[in-house]
Amino acid sequence: MSSLPTSPVAAVPAALTPALLRMPEPAWSRRADNPVREPVSAPPASTDPDSGGDSISDRYELEVRAAHLDDALDLAPSIALLHTMMAATVFFLFADQASPVYLAVLFLAVALPSAIATIGARRYRRRRPGKAEIATGRRVAALIALSLGCAWSTMPPVLFASSDTTHKMYVVGLCASLIATTYTFGAFRGLGLLFSVPIALASFAALFGAGGLAAQTVAVMLLISALFVIVTAGRLSRLSRERILDRIRVGEQNETISLLLHDFEENTSDWLWETDAKERLQHVSERIAQVAGESVAALRNAPFEALFVGTRRPRPMGDDIAEILSLMAERKAFRERVVEVTMRGTTRWWRLSGRPIIDRDGHFLGFRGVGSDISETRQSEARIAYLASYDSLTGLANRARFHDAATQACAPAALRERPSALLYLDLDGFKFVNDTFGHALGDVLLTRVAQRLTRAVPPDALVSRLGGDEFAILIASRSEPEVVALGERLIEILSAPYTLGGVQVEIGASVGVARAPEDAQSPEALLCKADLALYRAKANGRGKVSLFAPDLEISVRLRRDLEADLKRALVQGEFSLHYQPLIGLSDGRVRTFEALLRWTRQSGAAVSPADFVPVAEASGLITEIGRWVLIQACREAARWPADIRLAVNISPIQFRNTDLLTDVTDALRASGLAPHRLEIEVTESVFFEMNATTIGNLNELRALGIRVALDDFGTGYSSLSYLIRFPVDKIKIDRSFIKEMGSRPECLAIIEAILTLAHKLAITVTAEGVETVEQAQMLKASRCDDIQGFLFSPGRPADAIPHLIAHLPVRFAEIFPILPVTFRKVVA
Repeated sequence: MSSLPTSPVAAVPAALTPALLRMPEPAWSRRADNPVREPVSAPPASTDPDSGGDSISDRYELEVRAAHLDDALDLAPSIALLHTMMAATVFFLFADQASPVYLAVLFLAVALPSAIATIGARRYRRRRPGKAEIATGRRVAALIALSLGCAWSTMPPVLFASSDTTHKMYVVGLCASLIATTYTFGAFRGLGLLFSVPIALASFAALFGAGGLAAQTVAVMLLISALFVIVTAGRLSRLSRERILDRIRVGEQNETISLLLHDFEENTSDWLWETDAKERLQHVSERIAQVAGESVAALRNAPFEALFVGTRRPRPMGDDIAEILSLMAERKAFRERVVEVTMRGTTRWWRLSGRPIIDRDGHFLGFRGVGSDISETRQSEARIAYLASYDSLTGLANRARFHDAATQACAPAALRERPSALLYLDLDGFKFVNDTFGHALGDVLLTRVAQRLTRAVPPDALVSRLGGDEFAILIASRSEPEVVALGERLIEILSAPYTLGGVQVEIGASVGVARAPEDAQSPEALLCKADLALYRAKANGRGKVSLFAPDLEISVRLRRDLEADLKRALVQGEFSLHYQPLIGLSDGRVRTFEALLRWTRQSGAAVSPADFVPVAEASGLITEIGRWVLIQACREAARWPADIRLAVNISPIQFRNTDLLTDVTDALRASGLAPHRLEIEVTESVFFEMNATTIGNLNELRALGIRVALDDFGTGYSSLSYLIRFPVDKIKIDRSFIKEMGSRPECLAIIEAILTLAHKLAITVTAEGVETVEQAQMLKASRCDDIQGFLFSPGRPADAIPHLIAHLPVRFAEIFPILPVTFRKVVA
């Protein structure tokens, strides 16, 4: 386990390191209680005369000079007292050797500057000096040092020559002592030079000029000693200078770290903690008190466990907390230990790291570490974990959670002990509600569906939302009748009306069932086979429960083979178009040809559109096939007489595609066919699944002059309402009504009602599937506009169109020899 840092800088959490590196270094004071008032701006680097030529940043220049002056002023009273005592000593020792006037003047010349230095030092230290005050103080100090040096430099020439041998020794000793006091000026080397140089030169001159080998030898030795003192004092000054710079930098770092740590604790979830050797909390910050829910005073010197259990009403202590306390008792470091703390009924999570503090002698001083409140992180992680397994809208298990549960249920041991069943449920009519009333109401509906499902299934069942309006219920397998009964009950429950925001909506449901291990032994296979069963339930009319059967897999395999053949047929050009005429009942002329898609394999076998069109729609190939049909049919229609239109069927899949308008306009432009000659046929399902794209395509097609026909009219849902909401140019009555119109009066009544309504709305009506003369005569009598069917012609290749245009009016005249024809309605 890695250890925690012990130095102030190293103790800063890693997150603060970049901030420390980026922060500028402010100019802090040379002393904590006497900071410089004016920080230095940033002129170019300069050279301090006290530094011996060392260049430093001007940001430190003022601090260094202030520190030099401060060191000198610290000793100023002592130096002043020393020099005053030495001046008094000279006065009394040489009272009978020199002029009293000189001695008195020398005493005053030394005592007065000493007194000024003492008073000035006291006043200076009581103020917060600025840049100007520091400069003035240095000049005054230099002047005092020079005046003292000059005063003492008069002593050797005046006293040495007139004194006896004993007093000459006093002079030499005094001069040597005065030169030695150069060290007392500390780091301020300039002061030492101003003081010592005059004395050294005067002493050398007086001794050397006195003559005699002994005096001259002493003069040289005194000069050498003075030079040594001056040089070593300079060396000490430089060392002192480095010490001052280090002290300034360390002070700045400590201040910066303190500010960052304070800001760190104030603005993040982390906090620093420290204990003494008895595991009592030290340096308790407001942040720690806030986290622990206690006051600073209550936590100060409190046991470390008070952070977790409190000081007034002890809270329960978990094993994770006890483990940390055990590690601390053993004086072992720990890192990123997560503990759970309950405070005022709320659970919080803290992450703690700590290491023992050991001094140089190996003595244990306590613990130091960092803590973090990671409650929000834990809650976010829990939320992420929840969203990874549950649907955010309904609260049901999602596909991932379902897959995990299905995997466990399909495990070999689980299958032996407890078989399972999967009910795959899809809502019928949900898309209509979602598109009609908006996605917000659709989301509310899904939530209500989830609630109904949850209440309806057994307690041990897992209800999952797999996406959209698809749900899966995984249950312990029961008998086949019980599973079917459950599916039917779910359909009944979900089909009950919903009242959502004042709107009542109704939907249905279809259910596919697969069982494990009877039908599948893996979650993927189980879901796939339930999906096949669901597909059959929908194909059987929706609102049904369908069980998986092996024949479903055969149909799926055939469907996949057919899809592969469709792709190949599109590439190899196996598709062709036939055209079936629509005959006008007013004159027997061909009004329109409907393009019909045909697929003939290379082997010559024909494939019914009823077989391949649904596969093409499900696979998405219908868009590419439909584009080819448009281009080919428009190109052929451009050769026909200008009064004959072309009708092309458009799949609902195509109609919901934003590229439909581009495909139509490209086909018209390439063929040169006029837009009013093109008629687009759509089924009612287009209107049933109406959305913004569908409405946009419908409006833009009509704006181009293209006619829109509603195919298979009468077999869908609210067909009549579509004629009002979405105007069309033609409706085509479905062949199921035409087939039984001669035998069932109600079919004829419906046809006549449709014709009456259409004529009122100025909509053309075409009857599909006309195969007998009787049907044609009845439709003509009911004033139907056009008829289409085998009575006149099935779909024929393009090269047969000229013959049809010429021959069909003759065929019409054979059916209706006398115009008008009197028609008697069939009476049941």
